[in-house]
Amino acid sequence: MAEKVVRLNLEQGMPSVADALRVMENALSTHKKQGGKAVILIHGYGSSGSGGKIKTAVRARLGERSLSPIVKTYVGGEAFFSQKRELYALCGSLSRYESEVKDNEGVTVVILN
Repeated sequence: MAEKVVRLNLEQGMPSVADALRVMENALSTHKKQGGKAVILIHGYGSSGSGGKIKTAVRARLGERSLSPIVKTYVGGEAFFSQKRELYALCGSLSRYESEVKDNEGVTVVILN
């Protein structure tokens, strides 16, 4: 059985937005098939601090209906603390990652169906 929570660094290798989205979709699908419960996407927050292109595209894509068979819900690190009870109810293993996720605008936590 797969690890319940995995980290995926979408910034590695400085990919284009399209490449980062492709990597994300493949990884989410694979992790779900392996029995995974959550994925922590590391996308950065943009060098200006106002939101990077990958972050913006990732969150927009996660909200699309076509990913609903894979994605149950998702939350940005900046909102993690306020939603942690709900997230822990869906995947208790996330509690081990709280310190690296909460208040971190450069990550998004995805709960898989």
